[in-house]
Amino acid sequence: MKLVSFEQGGRERIGSLHEGVITDLTEGLAGRPLTMIDLLGMGENGLEMAARAETRKLPRIALNEVNLLAPVPRPGKYLGVGGNFESHLQEAAHLGLKRPQFPIWFNKQTTCVTGPFAPIHLPRVSAQLDYECELGIVIGRRCRHVRIEEALDVVAGYVVCNDVSVRDWQLRSPTATLGKSFDTHGPFGPWLVTKDEVADPQALRIRTWVNGELRQDGSTSEMLFSCAALIADLSQVCTLEPGDVLATGSPSGCGGLRNPPAYLRSGDVVRMEIQRVGVIENSVIDEPVRAQ
Repeated sequence: MKLVSFEQGGRERIGSLHEGVITDLTEGLAGRPLTMIDLLGMGENGLEMAARAETRKLPRIALNEVNLLAPVPRPGKYLGVGGNFESHLQEAAHLGLKRPQFPIWFNKQTTCVTGPFAPIHLPRVSAQLDYECELGIVIGRRCRHVRIEEALDVVAGYVVCNDVSVRDWQLRSPTATLGKSFDTHGPFGPWLVTKDEVADPQALRIRTWVNGELRQDGSTSEMLFSCAALIADLSQVCTLEPGDVLATGSPSGCGGLRNPPAYLRSGDVVRMEIQRVGVIENSVIDEPVRAQ
């Protein structure tokens, strides 16, 4: 099943997608308006009701008539992992990047989240704008101290993430948070693909194109720490909640490590695809000048 958040008439709504048609679930499942976090918080019962929604008399909307939002427009937590792909470690070895003993976690502030086809901003304060295609895990159940053998049981589904990075801001402090958290630098989607449609999250092809040129071509089989291992690790520290998003790392080919570096510029188009999950595409625009 594919779950979407979308905007219609200036209102945020949720639905299930089948063959290009969205079944609006916003008000038809619980007798009250639901957000995606609300739906995920209903657990398996909520997902089962969503799966059966096509048989009910609920509003239907064509996909091409709505503005897709990130499936979880404002997750409670959005975290990423650095140096989690073998090919990325190899391409960055000359910079002294070593194989980590434990997952290297960083926060992406949730105000960075934007839609799967929304523009991303080239910041006024940097020209080192970079891309990273990553498999995103969306948590479906409140949990803590999860055993690795049971970790995938707490997953609601998967998304395509562009872990947009501003490299000079990323490197200016011991943590990467600032360089990972600029507004619009967290597009993901295009929908949440429920875990039953992804038999093995460690066997998915990941690709990125910039202006039609293939830049990244890897597989989640390269991960040093699997999806299950990441969930088990993080859950030792903090409670994971429905709608939390964990981006799992990226293969080789990011712009900053090319020779010479190939950072994104205004007018570039970044397309990302993960097998069985979907495609997102974002145009780069200059950061708008806002009134102070």
